[in-house]
Amino acid sequence: MEYMDYKIKAFMDLLRRENQRHNLVSRKSLEEEIHKHVEDSLQLNQYMDISGRSLVDIGSGAGFPGMILAISRPQCQVTLVESDRKKAQFLAQVVDELQLANVLVAGERAEVLGHKEGFRESFQLCSSRAVAALNVLLELALPLLQVGGQAVFWKGRNYQQELDRAQNALNTLGASVAGIYQYTLTQDRDRVLLLVEKSNATPVKYPRRPGIPAKRPL
Repeated sequence: MEYMDYKIKAFMDLLRRENQRHNLVSRKSLEEEIHKHVEDSLQLNQYMDISGRSLVDIGSGAGFPGMILAISRPQCQVTLVESDRKKAQFLAQVVDELQLANVLVAGERAEVLGHKEGFRESFQLCSSRAVAALNVLLELALPLLQVGGQAVFWKGRNYQQELDRAQNALNTLGASVAGIYQYTLTQDRDRVLLLVEKSNATPVKYPRRPGIPAKRPL
């Protein structure tokens, strides 16, 4: 626990420093926001043991939740997918400075990696937080997962609306909801971890080319 706390604190220091040069997270209430992002990211460890498994994090941004999960569970092999060059460079800097042997940074779009050998249907777990609507995320995440793999999406109190709109995507991509874990991050901020399990191989046409899943969701 002391090791984990030290590494997370070191990460937070790096993020504060880098955020002065590049706006990686909101500068408004920076300290409070960073702590909130860390706490939110760590929620997965309350419901699932990710140690010894391979995890791909889509849209890692400044490191939430993927980098925090990787630091908190060193036995989990984590691939951070972030197409923004400055953010990917920051993530690579964190990996280097904190000597995180279990982390790989992939500076590419998920739509591209979903067709690439070594990425397509290669991971046991996928995570994504504050990236896109569920029907979009499913097309980005499921092609990266092995059959039987699970995706975890961080959602807010209106998750049911997203879930209703994502039924076609779930059916098309061969997946189903396996769990809904509700928690409260702050008094006025109800949160949900939505667990989706992949039951069938992804049709070869998915994911569609970059930008299309967001423009024309399944």
